[in-house]
Amino acid sequence: MGIEDKFDAAGDKLKGKADEVIGKATDDESRVIKGKAEQAKGSVKDTVADVKAHVKDSADEARADRADDTDVPYDGADRGNLE
Repeated sequence: MGIEDKFDAAGDKLKGKADEVIGKATDDESRVIKGKAEQAKGSVKDTVADVKAHVKDSADEARADRADDTDVPYDGADRGNLE
């Protein structure tokens, strides 16, 4: 899902930049503002995609670490300090 999110964000940024340039060329301030807003929306989507990818990677690492810990057989010895 991450790559689709990145492409969606890039599409918003590109569309926004096009609207901004057209707005400036035609002296249409509302289109310039709309374009900048679209670019901001793309930037937010891009950041969300990065955060989602980071969270997924962290969860995968934690899951792998937990699986590594369970591979060691328990010998019955208590290793904690209970004093």
